[in-house]
Amino acid sequence: MKLLNPLLKCLTLVTLVFTSLAYAETAVIVSAQNANKSLDQDTIARIFLGKSKSFPDGSQAVPVDQALNSPTREMFNDKVLAKNNSQLKAYWSRLIFTGKGTPPKESGSAAEVKDLVANNPNLIGYIDSSAVDESVSVVYKF
Repeated sequence: MKLLNPLLKCLTLVTLVFTSLAYAETAVIVSAQNANKSLDQDTIARIFLGKSKSFPDGSQAVPVDQALNSPTREMFNDKVLAKNNSQLKAYWSRLIFTGKGTPPKESGSAAEVKDLVANNPNLIGYIDSSAVDESVSVVYKF
């Protein structure tokens, strides 16, 4: 009985951690200086897939990805782009080979993405919504 109590506490803690991770929101962000304050999923996907080079207001849009194996990037690819890492690799390989596109710049961590986006109104990226501050504007959440 004594062993069961610590085991139950441990399982409860693990469940709470995974539940909170499952409900973490991701925010698609632009610089606070960017005039676009809301974007739909299709517009964001078009920008990140190289099908559109501009925001709805006509200004240049440059996408920035997080590191390749980032859980946030995997969630973004799945929920917004509707593609997994291998599908995206094949997609970009085809476009690069034919000279029709280049993949988004890979930045690294969420903090790096936020700093880059905050300092350039043409960039668009995504971070965990808990990392959002006044330097960026959230244009979409999932």
